[in-house]
Amino acid sequence: VQLQASGGGLAQAGSSLRLSCTPSISPFGDGFNTYAIAWFRQAPGKEREFVAAIDWTGEDIFYGDSAKGRFAVSRDNAKNTAYLQMKNLQPDDTAVYYCAVRPYNAHRMASIYNHWGQGTLVTVSS
Repeated sequence: VQLQASGGGLAQAGSSLRLSCTPSISPFGDGFNTYAIAWFRQAPGKEREFVAAIDWTGEDIFYGDSAKGRFAVSRDNAKNTAYLQMKNLQPDDTAVYYCAVRPYNAHRMASIYNHWGQGTLVTVSS
């Protein structure tokens, strides 16, 4: 699966950004709607951190501690796209954001995911 993450950029503290993730190829013979999608981020000098995930049904959604109350993950199967809406961005949110997919069920562990996008950089200035 090739994944395209987009929507990153420079943001002011307190502002919002929406990231998008679009898979282009399914290796399993099924469509986008059979994948769980997760977002992770990695700040300079830090380990990769779980941000949010949504399962293939769209009903099982969960967030990392840093995202709770500010970020929202969603999916639009008709558009083959997943989103990460980020509000009230802070300088600590500065990182490269990655989307990743795996069949059906979502998980917090990065090692569980089969395929990753190239990442999109979010830089938040104070």
